[in-house]
Amino acid sequence: MPTVSAHVAQTLAAHIDHVFGVMGNGNAYFLDALERSTDVHYTAVRHEAGGVVAADAYHRASGRLAAATATYGAGFTNTLTALAESVQAHVPLVLVVGDEPTSGPRPWDVDQIALASAVGARTYTVGRADAAATTVIAIEHALAYRVPTVLAIPYDVAKLEAGSVPAAPQPTLPAPIAPSPFARAAIADLASALAAAERPVLIAGRGAWVSGAAAALGRVADATGAVTATTALGRGIFPRSEFDLGVTGGFGAEGAMELIATADVAVVFGAGLNQFTMRFGALFAPGTRVVQVDIAPAATHPHVGGFIRGDARLVAEALCDELATRDAAPSGWRERVDIAALRARDGGDPLAPDGRLDPRSVAERTGELLESAPSTRDRVVVTDGGHFLGWANMYWSVASPDRMMMVGTAYQSIGLGFPSVPGAARARPEATIVLSTGDGGGLMALSDLESAVRVAAGRGLAVVWNDAAYGAEVNLYGVKGLAREPMLIPEVDFAGLASAVGARGVVVRTLADLDELARWVQVPASDRPFLLLDCRISGDVIAPYQEEIIRVNS
Repeated sequence: MPTVSAHVAQTLAAHIDHVFGVMGNGNAYFLDALERSTDVHYTAVRHEAGGVVAADAYHRASGRLAAATATYGAGFTNTLTALAESVQAHVPLVLVVGDEPTSGPRPWDVDQIALASAVGARTYTVGRADAAATTVIAIEHALAYRVPTVLAIPYDVAKLEAGSVPAAPQPTLPAPIAPSPFARAAIADLASALAAAERPVLIAGRGAWVSGAAAALGRVADATGAVTATTALGRGIFPRSEFDLGVTGGFGAEGAMELIATADVAVVFGAGLNQFTMRFGALFAPGTRVVQVDIAPAATHPHVGGFIRGDARLVAEALCDELATRDAAPSGWRERVDIAALRARDGGDPLAPDGRLDPRSVAERTGELLESAPSTRDRVVVTDGGHFLGWANMYWSVASPDRMMMVGTAYQSIGLGFPSVPGAARARPEATIVLSTGDGGGLMALSDLESAVRVAAGRGLAVVWNDAAYGAEVNLYGVKGLAREPMLIPEVDFAGLASAVGARGVVVRTLADLDELARWVQVPASDRPFLLLDCRISGDVIAPYQEEIIRVNS
């Protein structure tokens, strides 16, 4: 006879194809039912936070609903940082957890509903008679509001017989927000402004990608002759890369950012315009007419002069229609601008003055090698948080927004890098997975180095930016004279740690040591190991985005 846990597993299985997690007392019956009665693939990780991180990365790389699982008590509390990241990043996933019995808490139980609520996640608790229906409600909540949802199974309910699994209704999801009559009037006005613009700029973020706006945005850019740019999470969304300036904000090239400041009309689709995207308020000039298109209730930055609420794709399509009714030619601006020159980067020197690697030269050479072979051109880049974020974002290209994810940055967290790899690898089984992580975050996530190596064997690459310090803290607080000792890390042999769990670990002290990567990219995935490059970089080379933060903090 199916148990309550079987009702949850089989109902959830109709909407997912992967679950990530760690088995424990509270979810043992759920995992048993998942393995015995569904076609869902379960991937074990080694830390409960890693289960949520892997599910988060799985969604970002695939667009599909993700799922994770953990036990009660300590297992659940271990997920909280990763859960908070997913909330802030608007990632729909279902976290199936054990919970205290219905008779009340035991000494090792905590108020899980309150803890989940504290980081912004809602909890649904199943009972013997409503497990399937409650599971659908949890799924519906996750998808409708684009947030993680906790689905709790009380310990004394998990193994109770519950009869045949009922046919549960499909989740009811809201339609995309269509432009209202007021919004349509604003779209018509915007079309007139773009038709008359001499220096139009279009900027798109992850929200535009989620809405499926890429093709419509390409038509708007062609119709107006606009130069394009993206947020860090929108990279690759515009079809015409030859007219794209790259990422806005501190990850952007200085020449590209200076050009954006000369725009007379700038339209931003599906981007929250946080302080980093906006260069702390300096992205646009005071004379630029800035219009934001988003599903938020109102504009999200004070420099926005016009706000149109609506789904990015629907607004872009309506804007295309309005532009077609006007007898206006494209501005011709983008053809007169040397986009490639404006996107150029400083490749740095082979070594910094302190004798350690210049991270710019490492990033540039690594990017070149990844582009040199067909197998690694098809790649997903995942990054942890930390000072090193700038190097991958500035020097490595990606094909589309679902090929670059920064799990941890929404919540300003580090230590979520290694478990991102199995999630991305399951979502994109044909692609090479490239991780960029620091030594501080790498040590924090070390339990799931094994998970990364096991799941992404043959097509996984980790680049560890090893500066023997918490680099961001050194840059922000060491310069203020605060004690540096707490900001330092004894230099760790990540290559040795990787070798211990079955990877090929390489210490990189010179650019010549990257020849190992040059060989690796040419070998078929079936014949190569997971490769970890332990790059001994200088902490004296500061990323431009960090220099912006330092300047603002000063």
